[in-house]
Amino acid sequence: MTEFSKLGLSPTTLQAIAETGYTEATPIQSQAIPVALVGRDVLGIAQTGTGKTAAFTLPLIDRLSSGRARARMPRAVVLCPTRELADQVAENFAKYAKGTRLNWVLL
Repeated sequence: MTEFSKLGLSPTTLQAIAETGYTEATPIQSQAIPVALVGRDVLGIAQTGTGKTAAFTLPLIDRLSSGRARARMPRAVVLCPTRELADQVAENFAKYAKGTRLNWVLL
């Protein structure tokens, strides 16, 4: 496993990760995060409980928090096939976006 600090995430995001108690990225996270941070598409398959949600949420938060927002315009949409998965994504976003000025909504 790889430490999150070696994946290129911002100090703010690393602080939020540390507050959750995580120190090492899972294989899906260590492979997906660096690729997503540079803006490339990622397609990942892994078992339940391996951190897939954080694998795309963490770089999304990093990229959004470093960019400029237009007034009242959404900059990302995450579509989920189930209500439960949408709730999980929203919880992850709330947990990892601490310390940023990002807003989110669960629909």
